Amino acid sequence: MADETHALAVSLFSEILTADQLLRNRLSRVLPKGMEISHFSVLNHLVFVGGERTPAQLASTFHVTRGAMTNTLAKLEWAGYIHIRPDWDDARRKMVAISPAGRQARDQAISSIGPLIRRVVGELGVERVRLTLPVLRDLRIRLEEE
Repeated sequence: MADETHALAVSLFSEILTADQLLRNRLSRVLPKGMEISHFSVLNHLVFVGGERTPAQLASTFHVTRGAMTNTLAKLEWAGYIHIRPDWDDARRKMVAISPAGRQARDQAISSIGPLIRRVVGELGVERVRLTLPVLRDLRIRLEEE
C-alpha cells in the first residue's frame, strides 16, 4: 500500500509541475509585451484586494523572498503600474498601490489570457474543473501550512 501511495503522490506532483510549466509558457506568450507572469500576478492581486499592501505582505502572499518581490515591484514602478510610498505610520515600511496605468495593463492582460483560459476550461469541461478545484485548494493549503 505504501508503494502505491508513493507512486500516486509522485504522479500527482509530476502532473501538477508539468501543467504549471505548460501554463506558464502559454500565458507568457499571450500576456502584453513586456509583462511577466509575476507582474500580472501582483497587479491582479492589488486589484482583487482593492487597497495598499506592504512589500513584505506581497512577498508572503506569493511565497517569494522579499528580494524577489522588491525586484518585481521595481519593474512595475518603472513601468508606471504601481505607486510606492512611505508608510506614514512607520517610516521603515513602504506601501504599494496599483496605479490607473497598472489597472489598465492588468485589464489588458485579462483580455489577452481570457480566450486561452476559456478554451482550456471548455475543453476540460466546467464540471470537471469544478470538481478539481477543491483538491487543488486543499493541496495548496496543506503546503502553505508547512
